Amino acid sequence: MTHPANINYVEFHSVDLSATKAFFGAAFGWAFTDFGDDYTSFYGQGLDGGFFKSDTVLRAADGAPLIVLFSDDLEATQSAVEQAGGAITRAIFPFPGGRRFHFTEPGGNEFAVWSDIGDPALDEAMS
Repeated sequence: MTHPANINYVEFHSVDLSATKAFFGAAFGWAFTDFGDDYTSFYGQGLDGGFFKSDTVLRAADGAPLIVLFSDDLEATQSAVEQAGGAITRAIFPFPGGRRFHFTEPGGNEFAVWSDIGDPALDEAMS
């Protein structure tokens, strides 16, 4: 049964669709389906969505929602983000319930990655 008010799909801007697709493919293994030159979609990543060519990007500091991904291994994910060309905008930090970091992808959008698996040194420092 579907519910008409459920969040079903999310769309993002990208100033460089090719770079966005290459980044998410390399960092997270995402696959894309193109719909013309100005739109690409992704499926099976927890929430389906797409990227469209735009001159603007989304950043939480500008009032945009922050999309947060989950990882079982935050350090490995941060490394994958960096190796794929993402820019870390806030290094791994603790918060109640876990740890996370923020990054921008080559198309310009800001995302975060969190984990509920803590760092014992940080857990000790927070207690």
